[in-house]
Amino acid sequence: MGDMILDFLEKIGIDIRKIEERQTDSWIDMSLEEIRKGEVRFYRINDPLTGQWLFKVCRDKEMQRTTVKAIKCPAGPGFSQLEGRTMLFQKSIFEGLCYDVVSFSYIDNKERVRRNVIANMDEIPEILKKEFKIVDYEEATGKKAVGKSFVTLCEETDEKKMLTLFLIERAWPLSKVPLELSAKKIDIYRMIRSLEKASLEEIYNTAQKQYELTKEDIDHLLDFLESEGKIQRIEQYIKTRNK
Repeated sequence: MGDMILDFLEKIGIDIRKIEERQTDSWIDMSLEEIRKGEVRFYRINDPLTGQWLFKVCRDKEMQRTTVKAIKCPAGPGFSQLEGRTMLFQKSIFEGLCYDVVSFSYIDNKERVRRNVIANMDEIPEILKKEFKIVDYEEATGKKAVGKSFVTLCEETDEKKMLTLFLIERAWPLSKVPLELSAKKIDIYRMIRSLEKASLEEIYNTAQKQYELTKEDIDHLLDFLESEGKIQRIEQYIKTRNK
């Protein structure tokens, strides 16, 4: 499972770097309403879909739980509301595995970020089902709980996987690019870069054949890449910008 997530991160273009490690530090566990002590690590993430992030990961060995906390988020009304938000991973009944209740961010009619706990497997995006093991809450914990249906499982020490789950469940749903298209954005960018300078028609034809994307999907991804400053249009041609 570890190699799979590394391949996934590379494909998407997500760069996760540990920038600081503290063998002993303290933090406030809001769910327990108390100060806890344990290992703390800080990570900087460059996510091509959403932007730059800074995370704090707190591992509580005594309580057998790990908290992932976003401490710096990309600009924007949606992402800014994730600053200070956490994701909790708790010990499952499977040896060496922890779980996270599957839920996704959304923005309500007052522009506030909310969370929707998934109750139907059909509501879980294919990208999550493909890259992570998903089981019933009862199967992972040995008990029932109202309002908790599905969980993702990951190794207790795999903090990169936990951080990736935060992005997929909390951040990506707030992006202008639909979740199921997000994995294709880096593919389109790399394709344009390999072509050096391509006509719009050439991009349509290549992307439709290689990635089974519709013209509407391709336009959506191109608009997003252009808004990020990663590509530029020159008449009927498109090329990547020099960094």
